[in-house]
Amino acid sequence: MSTPLTCRAPAIGTVQQDDAMVRVTRWDFDPGAETGWHRHGWGYVVIPVTDGTLLLELPGGATANATLTAGVSYTRDPGVEHNVVNAGTAKLSFVEVELKAVAG
Repeated sequence: MSTPLTCRAPAIGTVQQDDAMVRVTRWDFDPGAETGWHRHGWGYVVIPVTDGTLLLELPGGATANATLTAGVSYTRDPGVEHNVVNAGTAKLSFVEVELKAVAG
């Protein structure tokens, strides 16, 4: 017996800025919505707009949870691969700033 496929609603990504230095995207998630699988080519900063809980689906079937606190940012290195799901019962939003270039 196989496991039935599930389909989640997509999170809505709105690009606010995209230039030679950064790409800034606001992500809005209904409960249960997901980004879909993706890999980050650049390092990035996440700035939560709302509190919430994310389910991170990772390669190989692993999962992790992340608690978002509005206004408390965090960073991730390039190469991160995952699917991000709103694991809570309320809408959540964050702003993602991908760092394309860093002046030296």
